[in-house]
Amino acid sequence: MRSNHDIEPETMTATPQRTTAPATNGDDTPPMATSAIILLFVGLMIAMFMFSLNQTVLATALPTIVGELDGVDQMLWVSTAFMLASTIMMPVYGKVGDLFGRKPLFMFAICCFLLGSVFALIANEMSTLIFGRVLQGIGGGGMMILSQSIIASVVPARERGKYMGIMGSAFAVSSVAGPLIGGWLTEGPGWRWAFAINFPLGIIALIAAAIFLKVPKRAKGTGPRPKIDVIGMALISIVTSCIVLVSAWGGHDYAWGSWQINGLIIGGAIAAVAFVFVEFRVSEPVIPMSLFANRDFILCTIAGLFVGIGMFGVLSYMPTYLQMVHGIDATVAGLMMVPMMGTMLVSSTLVGFIVSRTGKYKKYPLTGILIMAASLVLLSQLKAESSAWETIGCLALLGLGLGLSMQTLVLVVQNAFPVSMVGTATASNNYFRQVGATLGMAFIGSVFTQRLMDNIKSGITDIAKSAPHTPLPKVSSKGLTPGIVADLPDPLHSLIINSYNDALVPLFLWVAPLAVLGFVFLCFLPNTPLAQTLSNEPTKRQSLDIAESAPSADSAPGAVSSVSLAESPLLEETRNDGTDDTQLTRDRDSRPAH
Repeated sequence: MRSNHDIEPETMTATPQRTTAPATNGDDTPPMATSAIILLFVGLMIAMFMFSLNQTVLATALPTIVGELDGVDQMLWVSTAFMLASTIMMPVYGKVGDLFGRKPLFMFAICCFLLGSVFALIANEMSTLIFGRVLQGIGGGGMMILSQSIIASVVPARERGKYMGIMGSAFAVSSVAGPLIGGWLTEGPGWRWAFAINFPLGIIALIAAAIFLKVPKRAKGTGPRPKIDVIGMALISIVTSCIVLVSAWGGHDYAWGSWQINGLIIGGAIAAVAFVFVEFRVSEPVIPMSLFANRDFILCTIAGLFVGIGMFGVLSYMPTYLQMVHGIDATVAGLMMVPMMGTMLVSSTLVGFIVSRTGKYKKYPLTGILIMAASLVLLSQLKAESSAWETIGCLALLGLGLGLSMQTLVLVVQNAFPVSMVGTATASNNYFRQVGATLGMAFIGSVFTQRLMDNIKSGITDIAKSAPHTPLPKVSSKGLTPGIVADLPDPLHSLIINSYNDALVPLFLWVAPLAVLGFVFLCFLPNTPLAQTLSNEPTKRQSLDIAESAPSADSAPGAVSSVSLAESPLLEETRNDGTDDTQLTRDRDSRPAH
């Protein structure tokens, strides 16, 4: 990418004549051919599929896994550990990728993910399984962020909409294919195969990365080697861990107000303050504070955080709910999630292509997040005796809302920053969304588990009092599986079913107001036109900034360029593109702050 100092004075005093030179990516390399981009996209999609698949593949297998490993009380950590690790690593991968290149980092992330799959595959106790999930999360965070930032570095924002839409549809497929595959494997060869299938996919992804990822080379600078923000990375890890641990342990393992919970809250707050202080001081912050001067970034990040809470709060526990309450097997529970996949796939793909064609996007996330709120309210009204069709309809509505909003928000953030910052901006946005997802899983999982345990204990006590001579089999609440529940005698069977329903579905109503708040924030989102070339994204504003403020070599001190902004060919091109003139002289690293 050309810096401000690289622009010759003659370019600021030239006559307003449109150039015909082909657009570049900002690194003095020619743009990639469409065929090359497609091959690159295939490798990225495989990695994205692996990451998103492993967020949901255990959903239907989880009751059986925790039952066999005797760890129902640790059930939430199987998912939360993966999400926590990937969340912490996202800004790290984004920043390091921007500084040193993304391809080697991308391949490292895949290898780390496969190593975690090995530990999860051989696990005979919950601690080994959770450790494997942590390693998977460390690799998965890089696979997610680097896939999005690599495609953003070679495809202009206007054209990127269709690619992001397809990525969203792939996520939709894996989010429902995961429970379906997990259920089929659990009933067939066993749940361990849910981890074994990662190896052929991982090998394909590595081969695709090595052969097809022709990422444009970074220009070699003459300055000192960039310094990695190690302190910032450590502090953000502490902040994220404290947030998740408070959500997971509060009211469950430790009482609210206990010294453990209060210590985590205080420690997290201190680490957050220290993180902000460090980010203002270091030369290459992992999450630059300048990001928060951009309205697009702030509004999309807040809305994305709310979307993450609602989405993963439902996806993580709905398959388990379907198996226990409706008495169906894991495969059928996965099939019941297919309508959600279908609506999310279709809506995400269509919106991506429409945005690429029209450049207009604001109405789609607004509509999507309202639909999401409505679906959460409807899910909260489900009863144990409700038909399966009611549940399917609610999930299909949720998929529609997610497809309209999720990937569009990422695209808006990427459009707000130059290519040199696209990895950091994408990672930071995804970080906060994953924080929301982790909070959603941890909070709903913690409250759900505690409510379930309390409901079962009180229910058994009531049965024992009302019918003292009724034989009750000795069942550990930590070892419940769908098969065990199905074989229980009627009083206890009904108790378990109603306990699951009453413990989970009311929590969706608690989450719905967050989606409404997300809608309110998005109402203030400006419909910033999408850049049509990679060179336009960072360069247009750089050139105009200099043309307005920097005098030519032979000008008198204080004189401005002989070409006025109104006559600038760059401004003419920008106006033809529909860009708001007030955004043209913003600092290139923060993009329009609106």
